[in-house]
Amino acid sequence: MKIPTTDSALLRKLADLVGAENIFASPEDRLAYAYDATPMYESIPLAAVRPTTVEHVQAIMQLANAERFVVVPRGAGTGLSGGSIPVARSVVMLFPSWKRILEIDQENLTAWVEPGVLTAELHAAVEAKGLFYPPDPGSMRVCTLGGNVAENSGGLRGLKYGVTKDYVMGLEVVLPTGELLHVGNKCVKDVAGFSFKELFIGSEGALGIFTKILLQLIPKPAASQTLLALYDDMQKAAGTVAAIIAAKIIPCTLEFLDSTTIRCVEDYARVGLPTDAEALLLIEVDGHPAAVADEFEKIQSLCQKYGAREIKIAQDAAEADKLKTARRSAFSALARMRPTTILEDVTVPRSEIATMLQRIQDIGKKYNVTFGNFGHFGDGNLHPTCLTDERDRDEIHRVEKAFEEIFLAAIALGGTITGEHGVGLSKKKFLEKVAGPAGITVMKKIKQVLDPNNVLNAEKIFDLKPKCEYPLQVPPR
Repeated sequence: MKIPTTDSALLRKLADLVGAENIFASPEDRLAYAYDATPMYESIPLAAVRPTTVEHVQAIMQLANAERFVVVPRGAGTGLSGGSIPVARSVVMLFPSWKRILEIDQENLTAWVEPGVLTAELHAAVEAKGLFYPPDPGSMRVCTLGGNVAENSGGLRGLKYGVTKDYVMGLEVVLPTGELLHVGNKCVKDVAGFSFKELFIGSEGALGIFTKILLQLIPKPAASQTLLALYDDMQKAAGTVAAIIAAKIIPCTLEFLDSTTIRCVEDYARVGLPTDAEALLLIEVDGHPAAVADEFEKIQSLCQKYGAREIKIAQDAAEADKLKTARRSAFSALARMRPTTILEDVTVPRSEIATMLQRIQDIGKKYNVTFGNFGHFGDGNLHPTCLTDERDRDEIHRVEKAFEEIFLAAIALGGTITGEHGVGLSKKKFLEKVAGPAGITVMKKIKQVLDPNNVLNAEKIFDLKPKCEYPLQVPPR
Protein backbone atom coordinates (compact mmCIF):
# COMPACT_ATOMS: atom_id res chain seq x y z
CA MET A 1 0.00 0.00 0.00
CA LYS A 2 1.42 3.40 -0.97
CA ILE A 3 1.70 5.79 1.97
CA PRO A 4 0.81 9.36 0.91
CA THR A 5 2.58 12.46 2.19
CA THR A 6 1.27 13.71 5.52
CA ASP A 7 0.50 17.30 6.55
CA SER A 8 3.50 18.60 8.55
CA ALA A 9 1.84 21.89 9.51
CA LEU A 10 -1.18 20.06 10.93
CA LEU A 11 1.06 17.66 12.86
CA ARG A 12 2.80 20.62 14.51
CA LYS A 13 -0.55 22.06 15.58
CA LEU A 14 -1.62 18.71 17.01
CA ALA A 15 1.71 18.38 18.83
CA ASP A 16 1.17 21.83 20.36
CA LEU A 17 -2.13 20.57 21.78
CA VAL A 18 -1.18 17.15 23.14
CA GLY A 19 2.61 16.96 23.04
CA ALA A 20 4.84 15.53 20.32
CA GLU A 21 5.12 12.24 22.24
CA ASN A 22 1.41 11.67 21.60
CA ILE A 23 1.59 12.04 17.81
CA PHE A 24 2.32 8.96 15.68
CA ALA A 25 3.08 9.83 12.10
CA SER A 26 5.84 7.51 10.91
CA PRO A 27 5.00 5.38 7.85
CA GLU A 28 4.85 2.30 10.09
CA ASP A 29 2.47 3.98 12.56
CA ARG A 30 0.20 5.26 9.83
CA LEU A 31 0.08 1.87 8.18
CA ALA A 32 -0.77 0.18 11.50
CA TYR A 33 -3.94 2.26 11.82
CA ALA A 34 -5.06 1.87 8.20
CA TYR A 35 -7.04 -1.26 9.12
CA ASP A 36 -9.45 -2.67 11.62
CA ALA A 37 -10.79 -6.26 11.77
CA THR A 38 -12.94 -5.71 8.66
CA PRO A 39 -11.37 -7.55 5.72
CA MET A 40 -10.56 -5.76 2.47
CA TYR A 41 -10.87 -2.19 3.77
CA GLU A 42 -7.82 0.02 4.18
CA SER A 43 -6.91 3.69 4.04
CA ILE A 44 -3.87 5.59 5.35
CA PRO A 45 -4.49 8.36 7.93
CA LEU A 46 -2.49 11.55 8.22
CA ALA A 47 -1.43 10.44 11.71
CA ALA A 48 -2.66 8.91 14.93
CA VAL A 49 -3.09 11.08 18.03
CA ARG A 50 -3.23 9.95 21.65
CA PRO A 51 -5.13 12.37 23.90
CA THR A 52 -4.56 11.87 27.62
CA THR A 53 -7.21 14.24 29.01
CA VAL A 54 -10.76 15.26 28.20
CA GLU A 55 -9.41 18.73 27.41
CA HIS A 56 -7.13 17.17 24.78
CA VAL A 57 -10.10 15.51 23.11
CA GLN A 58 -12.01 18.79 23.09
CA ALA A 59 -9.06 20.72 21.69
CA ILE A 60 -8.49 18.18 18.91
CA MET A 61 -12.14 18.40 17.86
CA GLN A 62 -11.99 22.21 17.87
CA LEU A 63 -8.87 22.06 15.69
CA ALA A 64 -10.57 19.57 13.37
CA ASN A 65 -13.38 22.06 12.78
CA ALA A 66 -10.94 24.87 12.16
CA GLU A 67 -8.66 22.89 9.84
CA ARG A 68 -11.36 20.66 8.31
CA PHE A 69 -9.78 17.26 8.95
CA VAL A 70 -11.67 14.17 10.05
CA VAL A 71 -11.19 12.53 13.45
CA VAL A 72 -11.72 8.74 13.53
CA PRO A 73 -12.09 7.39 17.11
CA ARG A 74 -10.56 3.94 17.57
CA GLY A 75 -10.88 1.47 20.41
CA ALA A 76 -9.21 -1.92 20.03
CA GLY A 77 -9.79 -2.12 16.26
CA THR A 78 -11.90 -5.28 16.56
CA GLY A 79 -14.85 -3.86 14.62
CA LEU A 80 -16.23 -5.80 11.67
CA SER A 81 -18.00 -3.10 9.65
CA GLY A 82 -15.14 -0.68 8.93
CA GLY A 83 -16.17 1.76 11.67
CA SER A 84 -12.61 2.76 12.58
CA ILE A 85 -11.16 2.80 9.06
CA PRO A 86 -9.57 6.19 8.24
CA VAL A 87 -10.94 8.28 5.39
CA ALA A 88 -9.46 11.12 3.35
CA ARG A 89 -7.55 13.70 5.42
CA SER A 90 -8.22 11.96 8.71
CA VAL A 91 -6.49 11.55 12.06
CA VAL A 92 -7.08 8.42 14.14
CA MET A 93 -7.77 9.11 17.83
CA LEU A 94 -6.40 6.45 20.23
CA PHE A 95 -7.33 5.67 23.84
CA PRO A 96 -4.77 3.12 25.13
CA SER A 97 -4.26 4.88 28.47
CA TRP A 98 -7.98 5.38 29.16
CA LYS A 99 -8.35 2.05 30.94
CA ARG A 100 -9.33 2.83 34.51
CA ILE A 101 -12.35 1.40 36.29
CA LEU A 102 -13.08 4.61 38.17
CA GLU A 103 -15.70 3.31 40.59
CA ILE A 104 -17.70 0.19 41.42
CA ASP A 105 -20.68 1.38 43.46
CA GLN A 106 -22.15 -1.61 45.29
CA GLU A 107 -24.99 0.41 46.81
CA ASN A 108 -26.30 1.66 43.47
CA LEU A 109 -25.09 -1.30 41.37
CA THR A 110 -23.16 0.86 38.92
CA ALA A 111 -19.63 1.26 37.58
CA TRP A 112 -17.93 4.32 36.14
CA VAL A 113 -15.32 3.34 33.54
CA GLU A 114 -13.08 4.95 30.98
CA PRO A 115 -13.61 3.96 27.32
CA GLY A 116 -10.38 1.95 27.00
CA VAL A 117 -11.27 -0.65 29.67
CA LEU A 118 -11.38 -4.15 28.21
CA THR A 119 -14.79 -5.77 28.55
CA ALA A 120 -13.40 -8.91 30.17
CA GLU A 121 -11.51 -6.83 32.74
CA LEU A 122 -14.75 -5.24 33.90
CA HIS A 123 -16.33 -8.71 34.09
CA ALA A 124 -13.55 -9.92 36.37
CA ALA A 125 -13.56 -6.81 38.56
CA VAL A 126 -17.29 -6.80 39.27
CA GLU A 127 -17.61 -10.58 39.62
CA ALA A 128 -14.96 -10.48 42.33
CA LYS A 129 -17.48 -8.40 44.29
CA GLY A 130 -20.41 -10.72 43.60
CA LEU A 131 -21.77 -8.50 40.82
CA PHE A 132 -22.38 -9.10 37.12
CA TYR A 133 -22.05 -7.14 33.86
CA PRO A 134 -23.95 -9.27 31.33
CA PRO A 135 -22.90 -8.04 27.82
CA ASP A 136 -20.25 -10.45 26.51
CA PRO A 137 -19.29 -9.84 22.86
CA GLY A 138 -17.26 -12.61 21.26
CA SER A 139 -14.15 -10.41 21.33
CA MET A 140 -14.64 -9.50 25.01
CA ARG A 141 -11.03 -10.32 25.96
CA VAL A 142 -9.68 -7.69 23.55
CA CYS A 143 -12.51 -5.24 22.77
CA THR A 144 -13.06 -2.05 24.79
CA LEU A 145 -16.16 -0.73 26.53
CA GLY A 146 -16.03 2.48 24.53
CA GLY A 147 -16.20 0.47 21.33
CA ASN A 148 -18.98 -1.68 22.80
CA VAL A 149 -21.10 1.40 23.47
CA ALA A 150 -20.33 2.93 20.08
CA GLU A 151 -21.49 -0.26 18.33
CA ASN A 152 -24.14 -1.29 20.87
CA SER A 153 -22.42 -4.67 21.07
CA GLY A 154 -24.33 -7.85 21.82
CA GLY A 155 -22.95 -11.21 22.87
CA LEU A 156 -23.78 -14.75 23.85
CA ARG A 157 -25.96 -13.71 26.81
CA GLY A 158 -28.14 -11.35 24.80
CA LEU A 159 -31.25 -13.54 24.78
CA LYS A 160 -31.81 -13.27 28.53
CA TYR A 161 -29.93 -10.13 29.48
CA GLY A 162 -30.08 -7.88 26.43
CA VAL A 163 -27.24 -5.90 24.85
CA THR A 164 -24.95 -3.00 25.77
CA LYS A 165 -27.64 -0.31 25.53
CA ASP A 166 -29.58 -2.02 28.31
CA TYR A 167 -26.72 -1.37 30.76
CA VAL A 168 -25.60 2.17 29.92
CA MET A 169 -26.91 4.64 32.50
CA GLY A 170 -24.81 7.67 31.67
CA LEU A 171 -22.13 9.08 29.40
CA GLU A 172 -19.60 11.88 29.30
CA VAL A 173 -19.34 12.80 25.62
CA VAL A 174 -17.21 15.24 23.65
CA LEU A 175 -19.36 16.47 20.78
CA PRO A 176 -17.96 16.90 17.26
CA THR A 177 -17.69 20.66 17.86
CA GLY A 178 -15.73 20.19 21.09
CA GLU A 179 -18.38 20.84 23.75
CA LEU A 180 -18.55 18.46 26.70
CA LEU A 181 -21.96 16.87 27.31
CA HIS A 182 -23.08 14.83 30.34
CA VAL A 183 -26.10 12.58 29.90
CA GLY A 184 -27.75 10.21 32.37
CA ASN A 185 -26.94 9.45 36.01
CA LYS A 186 -27.29 6.74 38.68
CA CYS A 187 -31.03 7.26 39.02
CA VAL A 188 -33.14 4.31 37.94
CA LYS A 189 -35.86 6.74 36.84
CA ASP A 190 -35.15 10.00 35.03
CA VAL A 191 -37.40 11.51 32.35
CA ALA A 192 -36.13 15.10 32.50
CA GLY A 193 -35.86 16.29 28.91
CA PHE A 194 -34.91 14.34 25.81
CA SER A 195 -33.15 11.00 26.31
CA PHE A 196 -29.85 11.80 24.61
CA LYS A 197 -28.19 8.66 25.93
CA GLU A 198 -29.94 6.42 23.41
CA LEU A 199 -28.91 8.75 20.60
CA PHE A 200 -25.21 8.19 21.26
CA ILE A 201 -25.31 4.46 22.01
CA GLY A 202 -24.74 2.61 18.74
CA SER A 203 -23.91 5.80 16.83
CA GLU A 204 -20.64 4.21 15.65
CA GLY A 205 -18.42 7.13 16.67
CA ALA A 206 -20.23 9.53 14.34
CA LEU A 207 -21.99 11.75 16.91
CA GLY A 208 -19.61 11.99 19.86
CA ILE A 209 -16.52 10.63 21.61
CA PHE A 210 -17.08 8.88 24.96
CA THR A 211 -14.68 9.89 27.72
CA LYS A 212 -16.53 8.28 30.67
CA ILE A 213 -19.26 5.63 30.78
CA LEU A 214 -21.66 4.78 33.62
CA LEU A 215 -22.78 1.14 33.49
CA GLN A 216 -25.50 -0.72 35.35
CA LEU A 217 -24.57 -3.92 37.20
CA ILE A 218 -26.76 -6.70 38.56
CA PRO A 219 -26.20 -9.39 41.21
CA LYS A 220 -24.13 -12.30 39.98
CA PRO A 221 -26.32 -15.37 39.31
CA ALA A 222 -25.98 -17.91 42.11
CA ALA A 223 -25.84 -20.96 39.84
CA SER A 224 -25.52 -22.00 36.20
CA GLN A 225 -25.56 -25.16 34.08
CA THR A 226 -24.25 -25.70 30.55
CA LEU A 227 -24.78 -28.33 27.89
CA LEU A 228 -23.98 -29.05 24.26
CA ALA A 229 -26.62 -30.79 22.15
CA LEU A 230 -25.63 -32.32 18.80
CA TYR A 231 -28.01 -32.90 15.89
CA ASP A 232 -28.06 -34.61 12.50
CA ASP A 233 -30.51 -32.02 11.17
CA MET A 234 -30.52 -28.22 11.57
CA GLN A 235 -34.34 -28.22 11.46
CA LYS A 236 -34.37 -30.39 14.60
CA ALA A 237 -32.04 -27.94 16.34
CA ALA A 238 -34.33 -25.06 15.33
CA GLY A 239 -37.33 -27.01 16.59
CA THR A 240 -35.61 -27.47 19.94
CA VAL A 241 -35.03 -23.73 20.26
CA ALA A 242 -38.66 -22.97 19.44
CA ALA A 243 -39.80 -25.53 22.01
CA ILE A 244 -37.55 -24.08 24.73
CA ILE A 245 -38.94 -20.58 24.19
CA ALA A 246 -42.51 -21.91 23.98
CA ALA A 247 -41.95 -23.57 27.36
CA LYS A 248 -41.28 -20.07 28.74
CA ILE A 249 -37.65 -20.84 29.48
CA ILE A 250 -35.17 -18.09 28.66
CA PRO A 251 -31.61 -19.44 28.78
CA CYS A 252 -28.82 -16.93 29.24
CA THR A 253 -27.04 -18.55 26.28
CA LEU A 254 -28.61 -20.28 23.28
CA GLU A 255 -26.02 -20.52 20.52
CA PHE A 256 -25.52 -22.68 17.44
CA LEU A 257 -22.86 -23.89 15.00
CA ASP A 258 -23.50 -25.46 11.61
CA SER A 259 -21.68 -28.46 10.18
CA THR A 260 -18.93 -26.46 8.44
CA THR A 261 -18.17 -24.55 11.63
CA ILE A 262 -18.26 -27.70 13.79
CA ARG A 263 -15.60 -29.35 11.63
CA CYS A 264 -13.40 -26.25 11.68
CA VAL A 265 -13.75 -25.82 15.46
CA GLU A 266 -12.84 -29.43 16.16
CA ASP A 267 -9.82 -29.22 13.88
CA TYR A 268 -8.76 -26.03 15.68
CA ALA A 269 -9.70 -26.50 19.35
CA ARG A 270 -9.92 -30.32 19.76
CA VAL A 271 -12.88 -30.17 22.15
CA GLY A 272 -14.25 -33.61 21.20
CA LEU A 273 -16.98 -32.68 18.73
CA PRO A 274 -18.18 -35.30 16.22
CA THR A 275 -17.33 -33.88 12.81
CA ASP A 276 -20.30 -35.53 11.11
CA ALA A 277 -22.88 -33.57 13.15
CA GLU A 278 -25.03 -31.12 11.18
CA ALA A 279 -25.76 -28.72 14.04
CA LEU A 280 -24.73 -27.94 17.59
CA LEU A 281 -26.56 -26.03 20.30
CA LEU A 282 -24.74 -24.49 23.26
CA ILE A 283 -27.24 -23.83 26.05
CA GLU A 284 -26.63 -22.27 29.45
CA VAL A 285 -29.16 -21.42 32.14
CA ASP A 286 -28.41 -19.36 35.22
CA GLY A 287 -30.16 -17.92 38.28
CA HIS A 288 -31.41 -19.36 41.57
CA PRO A 289 -30.13 -22.95 42.03
CA ALA A 290 -33.64 -24.44 42.24
CA ALA A 291 -34.80 -22.63 39.11
CA VAL A 292 -31.63 -23.61 37.25
CA ALA A 293 -32.09 -27.29 38.14
CA ASP A 294 -35.74 -27.24 37.03
CA GLU A 295 -35.11 -25.43 33.74
CA PHE A 296 -32.03 -27.51 32.94
CA GLU A 297 -33.97 -30.74 33.34
CA LYS A 298 -36.73 -29.44 31.04
CA ILE A 299 -34.17 -28.34 28.43
CA GLN A 300 -32.51 -31.76 28.42
CA SER A 301 -35.91 -33.38 27.87
CA LEU A 302 -36.73 -31.02 25.01
CA CYS A 303 -33.36 -31.63 23.35
CA GLN A 304 -34.03 -35.38 23.45
CA LYS A 305 -37.63 -34.97 22.31
CA TYR A 306 -36.63 -32.91 19.27
CA GLY A 307 -33.93 -35.27 18.07
CA ALA A 308 -30.60 -34.49 19.68
CA ARG A 309 -28.36 -37.44 19.00
CA GLU A 310 -25.99 -36.61 21.85
CA ILE A 311 -26.00 -34.29 24.87
CA LYS A 312 -22.81 -33.28 26.69
CA ILE A 313 -23.38 -31.85 30.18
CA ALA A 314 -20.75 -29.78 31.96
CA GLN A 315 -20.00 -31.19 35.40
CA ASP A 316 -18.21 -28.09 36.71
CA ALA A 317 -17.17 -24.57 35.71
CA ALA A 318 -13.99 -25.75 34.00
CA GLU A 319 -15.92 -28.18 31.82
CA ALA A 320 -18.52 -25.49 31.07
CA ASP A 321 -15.72 -23.23 29.84
CA LYS A 322 -14.47 -26.06 27.63
CA LEU A 323 -17.91 -26.50 26.10
CA LYS A 324 -18.20 -22.74 25.53
CA THR A 325 -14.90 -22.87 23.69
CA ALA A 326 -16.74 -24.59 20.85
CA ARG A 327 -18.75 -21.42 20.28
CA ARG A 328 -16.22 -18.76 21.23
CA SER A 329 -13.56 -20.17 18.91
CA ALA A 330 -15.88 -20.34 15.87
CA PHE A 331 -14.48 -17.30 14.07
CA SER A 332 -10.83 -18.17 14.81
CA ALA A 333 -11.42 -21.72 13.61
CA LEU A 334 -13.07 -20.64 10.37
CA ALA A 335 -10.39 -18.01 9.71
CA ARG A 336 -7.74 -20.75 9.35
CA MET A 337 -9.41 -22.28 6.30
CA ARG A 338 -8.89 -19.62 3.60
CA PRO A 339 -6.76 -16.48 3.22
CA THR A 340 -9.77 -14.18 3.70
CA THR A 341 -12.62 -14.61 6.17
CA ILE A 342 -15.62 -12.28 5.98
CA LEU A 343 -17.70 -12.46 9.15
CA GLU A 344 -21.10 -10.82 8.71
CA ASP A 345 -24.25 -10.60 10.78
CA VAL A 346 -27.93 -10.49 9.96
CA THR A 347 -30.89 -10.82 12.29
CA VAL A 348 -34.31 -12.32 11.63
CA PRO A 349 -37.28 -13.13 13.87
CA ARG A 350 -36.65 -16.40 15.75
CA SER A 351 -39.43 -18.08 13.80
CA GLU A 352 -37.50 -17.47 10.56
CA ILE A 353 -34.07 -18.75 11.64
CA ALA A 354 -34.29 -22.14 9.91
CA THR A 355 -35.59 -20.50 6.74
CA MET A 356 -32.77 -17.94 6.80
CA LEU A 357 -30.12 -20.61 7.28
CA GLN A 358 -31.49 -22.51 4.30
CA ARG A 359 -31.42 -19.31 2.23
CA ILE A 360 -27.77 -18.78 3.14
CA GLN A 361 -26.92 -22.35 2.10
CA ASP A 362 -28.81 -21.95 -1.18
CA ILE A 363 -27.14 -18.60 -1.91
CA GLY A 364 -23.70 -20.09 -1.20
CA LYS A 365 -24.37 -22.89 -3.69
CA LYS A 366 -25.72 -20.44 -6.27
CA TYR A 367 -22.50 -18.41 -6.24
CA ASN A 368 -20.17 -21.35 -5.54
CA VAL A 369 -18.77 -19.85 -2.32
CA THR A 370 -18.34 -21.45 1.11
CA PHE A 371 -20.17 -20.26 4.20
CA GLY A 372 -19.85 -21.36 7.80
CA ASN A 373 -22.75 -20.32 9.99
CA PHE A 374 -22.90 -19.74 13.73
CA GLY A 375 -24.52 -17.27 16.05
CA HIS A 376 -27.20 -16.46 18.53
CA PHE A 377 -30.07 -18.85 17.82
CA GLY A 378 -32.01 -17.51 20.79
CA ASP A 379 -32.31 -13.95 19.45
CA GLY A 380 -32.18 -14.60 15.71
CA ASN A 381 -28.74 -13.04 15.15
CA LEU A 382 -26.83 -15.15 12.61
CA HIS A 383 -23.21 -14.85 11.51
CA PRO A 384 -22.83 -16.09 7.92
CA THR A 385 -19.07 -16.30 7.50
CA CYS A 386 -17.60 -16.57 4.01
CA LEU A 387 -14.30 -18.37 3.50
CA THR A 388 -12.66 -16.86 0.44
CA ASP A 389 -9.52 -15.24 -1.01
CA GLU A 390 -9.49 -11.51 -1.71
CA ARG A 391 -6.77 -12.02 -4.34
CA ASP A 392 -9.28 -13.89 -6.52
CA ARG A 393 -11.30 -11.00 -7.94
CA ASP A 394 -13.81 -13.25 -9.68
CA GLU A 395 -14.54 -15.11 -6.46
CA ILE A 396 -14.78 -11.88 -4.47
CA HIS A 397 -17.33 -10.56 -6.97
CA ARG A 398 -19.41 -13.68 -6.34
CA VAL A 399 -19.01 -13.21 -2.59
CA GLU A 400 -20.29 -9.62 -2.86
CA LYS A 401 -23.33 -10.77 -4.81
CA ALA A 402 -23.95 -13.55 -2.30
CA PHE A 403 -23.89 -11.18 0.68
CA GLU A 404 -26.18 -8.75 -1.12
CA GLU A 405 -28.73 -11.53 -1.55
CA ILE A 406 -28.29 -12.59 2.09
CA PHE A 407 -29.02 -9.06 3.32
CA LEU A 408 -32.07 -8.77 1.09
CA ALA A 409 -33.29 -12.20 2.21
CA ALA A 410 -33.03 -11.15 5.86
CA ILE A 411 -35.01 -7.97 5.18
CA ALA A 412 -37.66 -9.96 3.27
CA LEU A 413 -38.11 -12.21 6.32
CA GLY A 414 -38.76 -9.23 8.57
CA GLY A 415 -35.16 -8.93 9.71
CA THR A 416 -32.31 -6.46 9.48
CA ILE A 417 -28.83 -6.13 7.95
CA THR A 418 -26.95 -6.06 11.25
CA GLY A 419 -27.69 -7.12 14.81
CA GLU A 420 -24.43 -6.12 16.50
CA HIS A 421 -21.58 -5.34 14.09
CA GLY A 422 -22.91 -1.99 12.90
CA VAL A 423 -23.25 -0.37 9.48
CA GLY A 424 -19.92 1.46 9.19
CA LEU A 425 -18.52 1.37 5.67
CA SER A 426 -19.40 -2.17 4.74
CA LYS A 427 -23.21 -1.99 4.88
CA LYS A 428 -24.12 1.63 4.32
CA LYS A 429 -25.37 1.02 0.79
CA PHE A 430 -28.00 -1.32 2.26
CA LEU A 431 -29.17 0.89 5.14
CA GLU A 432 -31.95 2.65 3.23
CA LYS A 433 -33.58 -0.71 2.52
CA VAL A 434 -34.05 -1.09 6.29
CA ALA A 435 -34.51 2.51 7.46
CA GLY A 436 -36.33 3.87 4.40
CA PRO A 437 -35.71 7.27 2.76
CA ALA A 438 -37.33 9.16 5.64
CA GLY A 439 -35.17 7.34 8.18
CA ILE A 440 -31.99 8.20 6.28
CA THR A 441 -33.08 11.84 6.01
CA VAL A 442 -33.68 12.13 9.77
CA MET A 443 -30.30 10.50 10.55
CA LYS A 444 -28.54 12.95 8.24
CA LYS A 445 -30.28 15.92 9.87
CA ILE A 446 -29.18 14.78 13.33
CA LYS A 447 -25.62 14.33 12.10
CA GLN A 448 -25.58 17.77 10.48
CA VAL A 449 -26.88 19.48 13.64
CA LEU A 450 -24.29 17.85 15.93
CA ASP A 451 -21.44 17.80 13.40
CA PRO A 452 -21.96 20.76 11.03
CA ASN A 453 -18.53 20.40 9.43
CA ASN A 454 -18.68 16.59 9.17
CA VAL A 455 -15.38 16.10 11.01
CA LEU A 456 -16.22 13.11 13.26
CA ASN A 457 -15.99 9.66 11.65
CA ALA A 458 -17.22 11.01 8.34
CA GLU A 459 -18.46 8.72 5.56
CA LYS A 460 -19.62 6.03 7.98
CA ILE A 461 -23.24 4.74 8.12
CA PHE A 462 -24.37 7.00 5.23
CA ASP A 463 -22.94 9.66 2.92
CA LEU A 464 -23.82 13.29 3.57
CA LYS A 465 -22.57 14.36 0.13
CA PRO A 466 -22.74 12.80 -3.32
CA LYS A 467 -19.89 10.31 -3.60
CA CYS A 468 -18.18 12.31 -6.36
CA GLU A 469 -17.55 15.14 -3.88
CA TYR A 470 -15.37 13.04 -1.57
CA PRO A 471 -11.65 13.20 -2.49
CA LEU A 472 -11.08 9.56 -1.52
CA GLN A 473 -13.37 6.59 -1.21
CA VAL A 474 -12.40 3.46 0.67
CA PRO A 475 -12.60 0.62 -1.89
CA PRO A 476 -15.96 -1.16 -1.71
CA ARG A 477 -16.00 -4.79 -0.70
